[in-house]
Amino acid sequence: MVALLAVAVFINYVDRGALPTAAHLIQDDLHLSESQLGWLFSAFFWTYALAQIPIGWLAERFGAQRLLAAGLALWALATLLVGLAHSFPLLLGLRLMLGLGESTAFPCISKLLPAVVPVRKLGTANGVVACGYLFGPAVGAYAGGQIMASHGWRAAFLLFGAVSLLWLVPWSRLKLPAAAKQAGADSPTLAALLRQPALWGTALGLFSANYIFFFMLSWLPYYLVRERGFTTAEMGEIAGSAYLITAVSAVSAGWATDRLIGTGFSANVVYKSIMTIAHLGSVACMVCMALGSKPLALGALFLYQVLSGGSSPGLYAVPQILAGARAAGRWVGIQNSIGSMAGIVAPAVTGLIVASTHHFTAAFLVAAAVGLVGLVGWLWMLPPLAELNWTARPSAAAPTATAPG
Repeated sequence: MVALLAVAVFINYVDRGALPTAAHLIQDDLHLSESQLGWLFSAFFWTYALAQIPIGWLAERFGAQRLLAAGLALWALATLLVGLAHSFPLLLGLRLMLGLGESTAFPCISKLLPAVVPVRKLGTANGVVACGYLFGPAVGAYAGGQIMASHGWRAAFLLFGAVSLLWLVPWSRLKLPAAAKQAGADSPTLAALLRQPALWGTALGLFSANYIFFFMLSWLPYYLVRERGFTTAEMGEIAGSAYLITAVSAVSAGWATDRLIGTGFSANVVYKSIMTIAHLGSVACMVCMALGSKPLALGALFLYQVLSGGSSPGLYAVPQILAGARAAGRWVGIQNSIGSMAGIVAPAVTGLIVASTHHFTAAFLVAAAVGLVGLVGWLWMLPPLAELNWTARPSAAAPTATAPG
């Protein structure tokens, strides 16, 4: 199950990252402005963010397996059709369709993982899944760059969309454990979820991390070509290598996290320490990419990928631990809805900045400032990491926790 979930989010990020990789080619072919590119990048998140909360409810109410399959089929079709698009409005509509389909991924995954995987292994499981969605941009950037350089940008979308549909074959034959299919009659209400400060803490932390992540994912190929002067093929190699480093870092960090917890360190200390280091390091990297020389900027790019990958398992392991199997789908749906707003804001704001200044300096400095905000969520708004006691009275002054079984 974990392997197929990792492949699903791998496909997810290959497909969503195809447009940023092709941005400069599409711009020249369809005569789009930087502002229009920014809107195309952010349009994906309009439907992606808004659908997260109902998707989380649907995953817990009707089952995550079929919902995820339907979502993948929808986003694969949207990717394929981009290869046939010839206008800005049509591209905009397909990006909205892509966001709706891909909104099923993380709520469904977070419903399935804590129902099957014990807390002491959630770091590794989330690391494997994170490796999938971080390895996706690596393959998408490298393979997409090579295909686009030799066969044009349309061929890459047609190929990626068609191949994505093959995942449905093994997923349809997977027999999940009964625990992954139970709806859970004792699940907390939406009001109980919304009263938890920890939910808003993980959402704020995810928004901060996502702002930098989606800023880089959306604009990195364009930045490397337009700002730093690399060719399309060179851009594909650099971006692909950077994303590959992130993927390796994610699965390594997930394994190391579980090892540390297994040797006696508390999950609370391990996860919060990782988040602190990742956010502070990412801020420094953004400043270096904004103000540094070309070699320094490239070094900062690769260091950021290490830090981003290292924090990736915690982005979803933390809420899965706090919410437990009874509420993880809806918790992550709400968290992702808020966190994904960064995907709307970051690409659009960056497009406006680049269109007005013709450089990325201010865009990187804004990303650095947002990165600092995430520390408030991860450090000051979370209780000690253990499953929350959902049977506590609503009037309790603070949420209590029970030790993970």
